[in-house]
Order: sequence, then C-alpha cells, then structure tokens
Amino acid sequence: MVKIRLARAGTKKRPFYRVIASDSRSPRDGRFIEQLGIYDPKKNPAVFDVKQDRLEYWLSTGAQTTDTLRRLILQRRKAQAEAPKAS
Repeated sequence: MVKIRLARAGTKKRPFYRVIASDSRSPRDGRFIEQLGIYDPKKNPAVFDVKQDRLEYWLSTGAQTTDTLRRLILQRRKAQAEAPKAS
C-alpha cells in the first residue's frame, strides 16, 4: 500500500519535512516513490507547499495519507477557501 506521509529532514531542533509518497513498509526517512512537496513548521507562518496535481493522482490510485498530513491538507484547503472572501 502507498502512504503519503512526512519524512523528516533538517538538523537537530530545526525540523524540515518532505511530503512523500512511499511504500508503507519503508522506514520514515527511507526509500520513497515520489516527493510531492515540503512542510517547514519553523517559518512564521509555517510553509506547506505541495504539488496538488500529483497529490490528487496518488489519492485517486488509493494512496492513504497519515493523520498529520491529512490535517495539514485540510487546513490549507480551508485557508484557500477563505482567501477570496477577504479580498
């Protein structure tokens, strides 16, 4: 099964994450199929950038997201939905 999850990068106390599609049996920071984006929680505001078309592709093929990544995606969609109202 393919999982879409975060892989930690960066240094000690300076986390930086890659959004990846990988086999569920692979370790967190191990082999992956494709890098879909990045997440940098240390920036203010936090940076969450993902290739939307590739994310939709993997979800359409049956890939599952982790709980943390699902929460980040929902927050991003909510922020995008509210942005046109403020303009």
